[in-house]
Amino acid sequence: MATLSVDLDRAGRIPLSAQIYGSIRGAIESGQLAAGARLPSWSDLAAQLGVSRGTVRAAYERLIDEQFAIGLGAAGTRVAARPLPAASKWWPEAPPLPDLFYDFSTAPLAFQMGVPAQDAFPFKLWSRIQSRAARRAAAAPVGYPDPRGDPELRQQIASYLGVSRGLRCSPSQVFVTAGFAGALNLAIRALQVEGRQAWMEDPGFPLTRTALALAGITVAGVPVDADGLDIDAGIRIAPEASLAVVTPGQQAPLGMTMSLPRRISLLDWAKQHDAWIIEDDYLGELQLKGRAAPALASLDQDGRVLHIGTFSKTISPALRLGFLVVPLAMARRFGEVAACLAPAPTSSVQHAVTEFMHDGHYLRHLRRMKRLYAARQAALVGCLKELASESIRVQAAAGMTVVAALPQSISDTDIASRARLFGLAPVPLSPWYTRNPGQQGLLLGVTNSDERTVAANCSRLLEIVRGRH
Repeated sequence: MATLSVDLDRAGRIPLSAQIYGSIRGAIESGQLAAGARLPSWSDLAAQLGVSRGTVRAAYERLIDEQFAIGLGAAGTRVAARPLPAASKWWPEAPPLPDLFYDFSTAPLAFQMGVPAQDAFPFKLWSRIQSRAARRAAAAPVGYPDPRGDPELRQQIASYLGVSRGLRCSPSQVFVTAGFAGALNLAIRALQVEGRQAWMEDPGFPLTRTALALAGITVAGVPVDADGLDIDAGIRIAPEASLAVVTPGQQAPLGMTMSLPRRISLLDWAKQHDAWIIEDDYLGELQLKGRAAPALASLDQDGRVLHIGTFSKTISPALRLGFLVVPLAMARRFGEVAACLAPAPTSSVQHAVTEFMHDGHYLRHLRRMKRLYAARQAALVGCLKELASESIRVQAAAGMTVVAALPQSISDTDIASRARLFGLAPVPLSPWYTRNPGQQGLLLGVTNSDERTVAANCSRLLEIVRGRH
């Protein structure tokens, strides 16, 4: 006869029969009650617990119905045979792609890249806009929203691109996506380039390289120089490539702008080889020195360039909102793929961004951020140069990031890992290279590099590099 320990909360809201059922089921699932063990009779358990026989009977009948127990009439009720529970082993939950994302949903740390300034966003204004957008979405007709994205937002994006990026397009060419990843997924699926070769800048964004590989695409790292992607090298390295993924506006992570001759050469390559170009315009017009160069897609006369942008670095990555601009001839094809496999995100977020753009807040916010980021970049560069150390030196001021070179004898991944223990979040440079080993260095985000604490943070980082921490 099995020995049961059932604790009842007689003042609780859960019926006593459900509490008895739960206790016995838990004992069975944990292995405390083995298969074939005989449960106490209704009368015995009812007397033991001080409840009616009917209460115990209801619990037993539920266990039998759910195949945790077997009723054998005069032979009593026995535990049913079940698979043995696996030994429980628990590890701390690790985020996806831990080499790229050390944590999620936390406030940005000093030197963290890829996120806007936490202290300079107009939260009160944005909260009011979000509230109105949520009410509008809740009052909308009950039906399926346009999978390509809200028409008003697509119109705002098309207008913005025409002014800021020199890219003339119609709303029918614009697709609202779940961030950069959603846009890249939509492009890969609609172009049907799975299983083929793709050029990618070397160094280049590791997430893009991983995403292409997950789609079955063979990635060929093509070196960059002062003019951007080396087209001739790409032809030598991967002559059969049918796709090129580039960051022509500001190369990620080194920051150079692709020259006009290289842009023309890349477009000619795509036309001659029936290939496609994905333009990752990851910073948009956030060029901190001078005016941003027009988008590569603005030069495309043959329908070969797909332009990707997001609101992650200009508003917030929490929106998970991006956009993809496709050649007009492919708009229908992309619409079908979006409807079936990659529809636009929730309407309330789209409504909020639409109002933010329509009322002029977006452009005003960008102007303020460019001034702020330029000042913070100058402060960080100045601080690093004042340290005048051979251990860490400024290589480039690349958009919203400062590239700091390290000696090849120092592991940048180790430095980045140790820095996080001190509240700093530099990104190692070497994983951005496909060549092994890559250049050792650190990518230092400037957006949350507060001028009041930048000197202390730089000194602490230098001490970590020198091995004093």
